[in-house]
Amino acid sequence: MPLSFPFQRGQLVVVVVTNPRQKLWGRILGLETAGVAVRGMDIASWEDVLNLVNRGHADQVALDTRFFPMHRIEQMYLDEPSSGVPSLGEVFKERTGMDPMDFLADLEQPRRKRR
Repeated sequence: MPLSFPFQRGQLVVVVVTNPRQKLWGRILGLETAGVAVRGMDIASWEDVLNLVNRGHADQVALDTRFFPMHRIEQMYLDEPSSGVPSLGEVFKERTGMDPMDFLADLEQPRRKRR
């Protein structure tokens, strides 16, 4: 029985790219042989974003919608817990009270407020 491909539209991922080296956390918008489209944020601004969301300013966070060509992608991994360490999505929800899927909603979908 063939294995199914684990990377699907809407999944939370971390993408590591080169030239320049960056780490991005976000949702897959599309994946093809040319590259991957992701809506998310640079992990370097993680704490700042969490603080803004905690203060009720999630709508002021500028999320990026980016396409990375395959030649720039060094790694892409699912945002999932590992060895007892929670995923970034779990940390986001725990620290902000907001569902990361709502926070990273597609451009056409408005972000829902914290619960």
